[in-house]
Amino acid sequence: MKVKFLLPARRELNEVVRYYNTQRAHLGDEFRDEAWETIQRIKNFPLAWHPLGGIVRRCQMQRFPYGIIYAASELEIVIIAVAHLHQKPEYWRSRVQ
Repeated sequence: MKVKFLLPARRELNEVVRYYNTQRAHLGDEFRDEAWETIQRIKNFPLAWHPLGGIVRRCQMQRFPYGIIYAASELEIVIIAVAHLHQKPEYWRSRVQ
């Protein structure tokens, strides 16, 4: 199954990695690794995570206060947002068509 990022979601991932790397050496790299592990869990079990409406779901990261917001079809997973779970929880909704 293919994974595709919306451009704003790709930017969010990169921004969070940069931010955490400024907080502590390699912390951003650890965030990126966990984000990819979370995406792998989504690929393995696309319908297992918290539904947010329609085909949109959220899979929470384990160590960081972030969730991967995504939509899954039979052919691909579209990453809609890499969202901080305690800030502006619904900001990504305008990305869903």
